[in-house]
Amino acid sequence: MIRSFRRKFSISAPRLSVRPHVPWYVRWAILLPFLVLFGLLVWWAYNSGLEFAGFHRGQAEQELGDLHERVKHLESENSRLSNQVAAYERQGQIDQASNQGIEAQLKNLHDENARLQEDLLFFQNLPLTGSREAELSIHRLKIEPDSLPGEYLCRMLLVQSVQQRGKAFQGSMQLVVNGEQDGKKVVLQFPQEDSPSDVASYQLSFKYYQRVDKGFKLPPEMKVESVQVRVYEKGVQEPKVQQTVGLSPLS
Repeated sequence: MIRSFRRKFSISAPRLSVRPHVPWYVRWAILLPFLVLFGLLVWWAYNSGLEFAGFHRGQAEQELGDLHERVKHLESENSRLSNQVAAYERQGQIDQASNQGIEAQLKNLHDENARLQEDLLFFQNLPLTGSREAELSIHRLKIEPDSLPGEYLCRMLLVQSVQQRGKAFQGSMQLVVNGEQDGKKVVLQFPQEDSPSDVASYQLSFKYYQRVDKGFKLPPEMKVESVQVRVYEKGVQEPKVQQTVGLSPLS
């Protein structure tokens, strides 16, 4: 106790210093300008080092802005060109389809013109042979393969004799197809009796002549050997005229 009292209150006791209390915000207010100045010096030194190395920030920022504007312009131009290319492609497809349609129409017109020329030639010679013809006759009968497998087209011209041309012919036609399928003989008849719409499409009605272009469909694997065309007058069970032909090659 005595030693402790002497150390605190004797001459050898530690010195006591009294300092005024400085609030923290005062200390920061004094220190802050020095920190800001130090930061500015560091920034200036950094920029000076970049400029000394050949890098100019202002110029780089301007070039970067120009590049951004250039990219935006190129993106806009690319979008415009893409839309234009798509429009040209659509127009090209339309033109191609139109050209194909025109080519198909020209082919159909050419075929129709050829058939009309054949009809004209036939009718020009008709008065010379009319007296020897039967009441109803079949001319230029052809069975041709159509565009798709198993599809065929029957073409013919039905003509009444001179003596019968004042009377309208009412009747129907029938196709009897003889062929081979899976090694067996097959006979198919058209129209099919269980299809009223098919039966109606085989009806005939004309006064002088009638050109027939009738399509029918067979199993694709069936091989056609011959086709017999039978023409019936309305109300008569026996065919008024019939003719059998083989398959014509695809023209």
